[in-house]
Amino acid sequence: MSALTAKYKAVRAMTSALAANLSPEDQMVQSCPEASPVKWHQAHTTWFFETFVLRPFLPDYKPFHEEFHWLFNSYYLSLGEDASEKNHCTTFSRPSLEQILDFRVHVDHQMEKLLARRVNDDILRRIVWGLNHEQQHQERALTDIKHAFFSNPLRLAYRSDPVAKGGSHPVPRLSWYSFEGGLTEIGYQPSAGNPLDFCFDNETPRHKVYLRPFQVANHNVTCREYLEFMSDDGYTRPGLWLSEGWEKATQASWLAPLYWERDAYDDTGWRVFTLSGCQGLSTLLDTPVCHVSYFEADAFARWRGCRLATEAEWEHVVGEAPLAGNLLDSGRLHPARASGEAVHQLFGDCWEWTASPYIAYPGYKPLPDALGEHNGKFMSGQMILRGGSCVTPPDHVRATYRNFFPPATRWQFTGIRLAV
Repeated sequence: MSALTAKYKAVRAMTSALAANLSPEDQMVQSCPEASPVKWHQAHTTWFFETFVLRPFLPDYKPFHEEFHWLFNSYYLSLGEDASEKNHCTTFSRPSLEQILDFRVHVDHQMEKLLARRVNDDILRRIVWGLNHEQQHQERALTDIKHAFFSNPLRLAYRSDPVAKGGSHPVPRLSWYSFEGGLTEIGYQPSAGNPLDFCFDNETPRHKVYLRPFQVANHNVTCREYLEFMSDDGYTRPGLWLSEGWEKATQASWLAPLYWERDAYDDTGWRVFTLSGCQGLSTLLDTPVCHVSYFEADAFARWRGCRLATEAEWEHVVGEAPLAGNLLDSGRLHPARASGEAVHQLFGDCWEWTASPYIAYPGYKPLPDALGEHNGKFMSGQMILRGGSCVTPPDHVRATYRNFFPPATRWQFTGIRLAV
């Protein structure tokens, strides 16, 4: 219990720290339909603990504000009340940021009371689930505020520190590592007797898959490599693109990854918007390209005569590799240039698009009641990503973690690893 209490405090404090330098006005902005205001992230993650832990399990619990029960619901329709219309309520000026912060304090105080008691395994599992849910929103909050600041013509910076160049070491030459394939297992095997052991339900059940022999690249595709694709008219050659991707790229006038802008003063002719503001592409050429859609990743792979790995191949490659990389704790908040031997950059830097659609594993069963809505009902029209990014909390990602987004998604830190 002491370890869980410490974990609860650490996760909640991290959310507050990520929002600390943002003004109340900053935290109100929703710059695209996929994003949410940072104020809402702070409220919704608190709503989770009030709704799924305190209301059902803390005797005589008094909600902070009854209207918050529906106002900060996202999509949990089985709770019996209509979720608020996200495109409207997230732009409301009230409740104020001050009220939201008071809400967080209120819930944290009540959670301390609950954690001081003897609690059953169901409560423990819900708390651990809520902490992982909040870590998802920490990552979302950073990607959302990046898009909000980019949408502002002032091109605001989230922080004043420049993106570190990551040293002067040369990036390892692109090379291929072979895997024999065969029968393997993927997915998470929960420890039934340990309520603190965690995975999301869509990572289960662990099951066998058969893989043909394959190869993967040793590191993520770099900005330098992607610029070559652009220079070879990659965005204007329909033969490289899936039909839906070509239609989307044409309608949206995609000519480069999101956050790339023309810049006559940089040797490459481009600059890149980061959480530290704009930076010339020439200083980032050997870092992984990011903020590309599945369609762009697939088109690039076709241009190179390659493909994207399946999620089963990706998980097989990771195997027992240590969970280390450029994640949120590095403080960089941007992908870093590759270093090291063998296959690396598996964790952190960029979420890697795979060729796998987001569907249920054989034998999958969603969690009961409202918590089952978190993953299961989105298993349509989405693609799987693996590995985490530079804004993923390090204790939140694992080899079996299945992230998923629609194939046109670009506002997340999404990148490319090639396979053949």
